[in-house]
Amino acid sequence: MSPRGRSSGREAPKGSGPDGRVTPDDIRDSVRQLAGGVESQVQAKVPLAKYVAIGGAAAVVLVAFWLGRRSGRRRSTIVEIRRG
Repeated sequence: MSPRGRSSGREAPKGSGPDGRVTPDDIRDSVRQLAGGVESQVQAKVPLAKYVAIGGAAAVVLVAFWLGRRSGRRRSTIVEIRRG
């Protein structure tokens, strides 16, 4: 283990500023690069997410229909009319 304040063998990232300092532009470029990678991964998963959402909605509708039909049968009253 290295004591605090000493290098652990890895060098600090070099920036484009004077003396290799990291500038705000370096940070913006890094964030854009990360966001671009994440955005491409998200765009690849969008069609699958749509299918899952549509399937889930259809399942909810079918379950609600089935439960409503079942409770309707259980509580229905049979009316018998006799003429006499």
